[in-house]
Amino acid sequence: MGSGMIYLIIAAVLFVVAFISKCRFGLLGLALSAGSLLSGIWTYNAELVLAFLGVSSELLTTATISAVIILLPAGLLLFHGYAYKNSMGRVVGAALFTLLALAFLIEPLGYVLVPQGLAANLYDWIMVNRDMVIGVGLVLAVLDLFFTKPVRSPKK
Repeated sequence: MGSGMIYLIIAAVLFVVAFISKCRFGLLGLALSAGSLLSGIWTYNAELVLAFLGVSSELLTTATISAVIILLPAGLLLFHGYAYKNSMGRVVGAALFTLLALAFLIEPLGYVLVPQGLAANLYDWIMVNRDMVIGVGLVLAVLDLFFTKPVRSPKK
């Protein structure tokens, strides 16, 4: 199976999980950015702790640990917080989450899955435009949270 197919499978899984959870994009997008920051801080330390615990370095490479840390906050928040009410919002939110997650994951996945052929061209385009995708995605995430109306309990 080629690396391009694995990228598509990862994108499909991210989309389906975000769609099923109904969680709003704003919360998930900011959780991805928190995971990216934590990944930069904790990846090396997590690697040392796992080596101390005797976990094989063949199973958990630096790139794998980094990807898990990036996705962990979003994974924890998938079924909490505000939810979309209609299916169109769910589709758009899941698509935006998938795009933003792939932009954050493209670098660690590039170390594990070496792109070839058409996938290499797409990988290069994403790496060149990664900062723009992340910037626009985070602005949209903040706007999504800003325009989310909190659920109010009925007055007694």
